[in-house]
Amino acid sequence: MTAIYAYINCKELGIDDTAWELLAAARKISADAGVTAIVTGSGAEVDKAAADAAVYYDKVIKCNRPELSYPNAETVRLVLEKVVPEEAVLLATHDTFGMDLCPGLSIRLDAAYVADVVDIEGLDGSVLKVVRQEYGGQVSTHVTCDISTGAVLTVRPGAFVARDLVPGKSVVEDRSIDTVDLTSRRTFIKLVAAEKGEVDITRSEVLVSIGRGIEDQDNIEIAHDLADALGAAVSCSRPIVDAKWLEKSRQVGTSGQTVKPKVYLACGISGSFQHMGGIKGSPLIVAINKNPRAPIFQVADVGIQADILEFMPQLTEAIRAGG
Repeated sequence: MTAIYAYINCKELGIDDTAWELLAAARKISADAGVTAIVTGSGAEVDKAAADAAVYYDKVIKCNRPELSYPNAETVRLVLEKVVPEEAVLLATHDTFGMDLCPGLSIRLDAAYVADVVDIEGLDGSVLKVVRQEYGGQVSTHVTCDISTGAVLTVRPGAFVARDLVPGKSVVEDRSIDTVDLTSRRTFIKLVAAEKGEVDITRSEVLVSIGRGIEDQDNIEIAHDLADALGAAVSCSRPIVDAKWLEKSRQVGTSGQTVKPKVYLACGISGSFQHMGGIKGSPLIVAINKNPRAPIFQVADVGIQADILEFMPQLTEAIRAGG
């Protein structure tokens, strides 16, 4: 039976929803195989993260070392080389760190590598069938992967929904001493915190988020009107910040803010993985886009094909009329 591992990067506030998304992806590879979580980091937060992961994972391996206080792909690779056995499948989140970590790890493990997996179709012997996307999500590619010598997969955040997880009582194994030499050629200098603007979108329960579909800076007022009617905040995708129409602190995505609203209105946003990677907590996603093939519709709970410049004012008027 294929051994399946999931790498969980320990963060300041513990583990986030991607830990459970990786478990959901692992279950699609094999519903019966035990799934082992690997947690790395430094200090008491690692012990807490490992204990949290142990609630649902079948087994947890932790590596608590001072050298792992900052997520450095070089040192984490050294840990995973020691911990992950031959012919195993390792899953990691497809974020900036996962993209740094996993290609080199697959080479060191002599394992197959598939990036940005959005679906898993099943395992047939040693052949794993997965789905990834090309051309900004416009094309779905069905990939067959020979995992006879193992595999490393990065999984797109939000692509797998963790449902019906059954709590258990798994063992936490401490492998901190196993990886003696964690010397890295990289040196951590400092962490630069994201700038904070007048509005903290990370605290908003409802976000009206705009993308290229807004077309012109003058049209942003339409989004503010809708946000005021909903008691929401206005956020955006990267092109809006690049055009200097809104400040960086309002950008949602892997290069912007990570948000966890209850409702997320994606207005004129295509839905690239870089943008969706900044949305956590499985909110109700309402997508409004005039392109019926926009990738955002694949993850939206409610999809509306419409021109946002026409639809948003109508929605604002209807909300205000409803009191």
